[in-house]
Amino acid sequence: MSGIDGWQTAIPRSWTVRPLRSVAEYAVSNVDKIPSDDELPVRLCNYTDVYNNETIHLGMEFMAGTATQAEIDKFHLLTDDVVITKDSESWDDIAIPALVTETADDFVCGYHLAMIRPDPEKLVGAFLFRCLQSKTLRIQLELAANGITRFGIPKNAIGSMALPVPPTPIQRAIARFLDRETADIDALIAAKQLLLELLAEKRRAIVAEAVMRGLNPAARLRPSGIEWLGDIPVHWEMKRSKWLFHERDERSTDGSEVLLSLRMERGLVPHNDVSDKLTRPEELIGYKKTSVGQLVVNRMRAATGLIAITTQDGLVSPDYAVFWPSLEISADYYVHMFKTPLLQAVFRSESTGLGTGSQGFLRLYSENFLALWFPYPPLDEQRRIVRHIATETAKIDRLRATTEHSISLLKERRGALIAAAVTGEIDIPEAA
Repeated sequence: MSGIDGWQTAIPRSWTVRPLRSVAEYAVSNVDKIPSDDELPVRLCNYTDVYNNETIHLGMEFMAGTATQAEIDKFHLLTDDVVITKDSESWDDIAIPALVTETADDFVCGYHLAMIRPDPEKLVGAFLFRCLQSKTLRIQLELAANGITRFGIPKNAIGSMALPVPPTPIQRAIARFLDRETADIDALIAAKQLLLELLAEKRRAIVAEAVMRGLNPAARLRPSGIEWLGDIPVHWEMKRSKWLFHERDERSTDGSEVLLSLRMERGLVPHNDVSDKLTRPEELIGYKKTSVGQLVVNRMRAATGLIAITTQDGLVSPDYAVFWPSLEISADYYVHMFKTPLLQAVFRSESTGLGTGSQGFLRLYSENFLALWFPYPPLDEQRRIVRHIATETAKIDRLRATTEHSISLLKERRGALIAAAVTGEIDIPEAA
């Protein structure tokens, strides 16, 4: 579906369908991020600036770079230009547009982007921007993209893209209509996303309160003796991790077992269910065995809560840690505890190794984990806490799912509205 013959949607009589090259100029940028003393300083509009924003303006922070005078002359961005992402790791996530609403003499289009400059007598930039937001039209560029692990749009495909071209007053009216209507939808989406954040915070608070203070808000407290923990119910004990967990380090000799992968939301799942990269048995020799009911910790990401209970026998990465829980504890209770922001901070502080940034190559080694002290409620209370968490978080999760579904519907409505407006399928009062 590329070119004039590929787009079949009917349009109003006063409109035409034309190739983009007949109503706009376009160029694929080759201005890279590598500075050079022989070049002039510029501000670069980069891939993420376009991918994450609908408009490009001078209130944004741009990367400082350099470019030759010839590059500045060719790729200097002007108001009403539309910039699109030229490359992507997925063919159906390509040609994402942004509209330039402000510019400066040193503002240049960067690498992995294509800039489109409408002929002002034929095409309005704000209308072109909405056309490129429409899946109905943008799919022409998606299908023209080539590649295997990374996809790119050939330059000639941009020029061949078939565009609906109404008279410019109608283009402006459609752009104004969509600005107004999408702003209303975006406000609804933002409100629902705020609700999701509040639900997530409430969920975290329910879990943290239950695992650290128990279910009785009137229970008497006593100092735990651990600075990061503070007070605990007076009848709770404190026990060292090595009394609650025993490390297992048994390796596969033939790699015949099922490889399991640790995922944040799903826990331990078969690797082949979540990855296209299949593994051969000989590649799994030396991987760690794990059995139902054991605790598995991703040592590099323990501080993000990547911890789960094994639900089927199999193998895990040699860089994971595997522990047998004591028969005197509820492993689910401790997994809930380990996923709280407080314990994640503790795990981060106890992680060691090489690296930079918040994680780098730091790991929560088993000796550090087993040396920690944790609250130890009576076993029956641990189980009650787990049931309470399951009941209360299920309510929140149902509301979250409903809210996420409503956001999806709003986004679909937004996309359908844009597509219908730019192809003339709906009447725009001010465009009549």
